[in-house]
Parts: sequence; structure tokens; C-alpha cells
Amino acid sequence: MKGAGRGRSAGTGALCVLAASVLWGTTGTAATFAPEVGPLAIGAVAMGLGGLLQALAAARPTVRNAPRLRARRGTVLLGAVSVAVYPLAFYSSMRLAGVAVGTVVSIGTAPLASAVIERVVDRRRLTRRWMFAAFLGLLGTALLCVAEAAHASDGAGRRSMAGTLLGVGLGLVAAATYALYSWAAHRLITSGIPSRAAMGAVFGLGGLLLVPVLLATGGPLVHSWPDAAVGVYMALVPMFAGYVLFGWGLAHVPASTATTLSLLEPAVAAVLAVLVVGERLPVAGWTGIALVVMCLAVLTVPTGARAVARDEAAQPTGAPVPAARTYPAGG
Repeated sequence: MKGAGRGRSAGTGALCVLAASVLWGTTGTAATFAPEVGPLAIGAVAMGLGGLLQALAAARPTVRNAPRLRARRGTVLLGAVSVAVYPLAFYSSMRLAGVAVGTVVSIGTAPLASAVIERVVDRRRLTRRWMFAAFLGLLGTALLCVAEAAHASDGAGRRSMAGTLLGVGLGLVAAATYALYSWAAHRLITSGIPSRAAMGAVFGLGGLLLVPVLLATGGPLVHSWPDAAVGVYMALVPMFAGYVLFGWGLAHVPASTATTLSLLEPAVAAVLAVLVVGERLPVAGWTGIALVVMCLAVLTVPTGARAVARDEAAQPTGAPVPAARTYPAGG
């Protein structure tokens, strides 16, 4: 019963992360409706206001857990700085390299960064199931990236190679910071701090760090109602609601699993780019989406009690044990 209950808990956590990924996948398409607004302003209003809203919504549990948060202020600060850097790098990457390529690099390489962090810091062993799922997901995102790059090179508005390379580099920065704040939030939650308090502290402080960027670059957001509507949507839906769901998910699955599940985001972004923006996706792109879906299926198959027990036994002495895993019996 204990293992079965944890398996259900892990399934709920996975669904929360997948729902958040769907919301995040809308951001690139939403940003195209405000072409005059720069990527720094988009990132600052999305994560900045979204983070402050999270802090306000979680004010009571955050205050109640203030002593515990202060005791882990290094982890909180690391997560907050990563929250502040991530959207600036992410939206700049999409502006320079294109929506699909920027999203694919930023999200597609995050599971590797997350796995490295957990392996080095938490000494967590990677299971065969996770490695197989990560392989499928990374292969799928790579196919999406190649397909989008080939399509862009055939168009009239060809991007410069230098700009594309800089965009890819910023995407790698976004991936690293995404993995870092996911790990930091998961670390706080598994140490006994409630999900709302942990996410409120990390994202609230990160939102404060983004306020100066918003004040310096956010002027175009108030020039027209459509631009303002994009900013409000970004802050309320993908960032506030999305990260509330993500926080619930991190309470039940490891950060490496959560970042791998979020590979759904570039697939959603690519589909919306086709359906809403009018972009074309070649066969390689659709194949990449299919591989990402396979990756998610591998990760979200319910875990048996035996696998949970073995995964707990694999934890190093003194390491925090998450509430559940999504690893399989054969992992």
C-alpha cells in the first residue's frame, strides 16, 4: 500500500509538471503578438510579476516557515538568482535563434544539467529508465531543432550565423539556470518546507531581482493594449499558474524527472507555431514531437512498490528522500 500510494503521488506530480509544460509552451507564441517588446522586457514581466504574485499568494506559509528558509538561505538565494537569469536568457535566445530553436535548446538540455547537479551534489544514481527517456527526449528535441533551423534557412529572413550561435549559447545558460532553480526548489521542499512556501520564497526573491530590469526595459509594454495584454497573460497564466503547478509537481518527483517531463514544452511550442503563427513543420519536426511524447510515456508509467523501495535504498546516507519517484521496476 505504501508503494502504491507513492506511485499514485508520483503520477499526480508528473501530471502537474506536464500541465505546467503545456502552459509554458504558449509563451513563445504569445510573445509574437507583442513584436515591439524586447526579450528582456518580456522575460522580466513574465517571471518578475509572476514571481511576485507567487510570493503574495504564499505569504502566510512563507512567513510561518521563515526560520527554516533562513536556515537554507544559500539554497534560496541560488534558486532566486537562477529564476532572475533564466527568463532573460530564455527569451533572448528565442529572439536571436527563433522560437523553436531557442525553446528546444533551453528546455531540451535542462534534463542533462539537472542530472549532473543531482549526481554531483546529491550523489543520486541515474536509472536506466531515466537515461532511456532522456535519450528519447533529447533526440526528439534535436530533430525539432534541426527541422526548424532548416526551415528558417530556406526562408527570406535568414538569421545570421553569429546571432543564431549567440541564441544557442543563451539557451544553454537558460537550461542551466532552469535546472538550478528546479533543484533548489526541490531541495527545499524535500527538506520539509511546504511547496507553496519554497516556491513563494524562491520566485518572490527572483521576481524582486527582475524589477529593475522591468523598469528599465518595460516601457513598450504600456504603449498599446495588445502589448499590455501579452504582458498580463505571461505573468498570470504560464508563469504564476504554471509555476504553482510545477511546485506541486516538485513535491512528488525529483528535479531531474521534472525537467525531463518539461520536454513537452518545446513540442507544444512547435505545434502552436504551426497552428497559430502559421509556421511550417517538416516531417523531421513531427518525428521529434513523437519521440518527445514517447519520452513522456516512459517517465509517467506508474512505479511499483518494489521499485520505490529499491530507489530509496539507493539514496546516500543523510540525503533527502523525495515523496515519490517515477522510476520503474527495471530501472
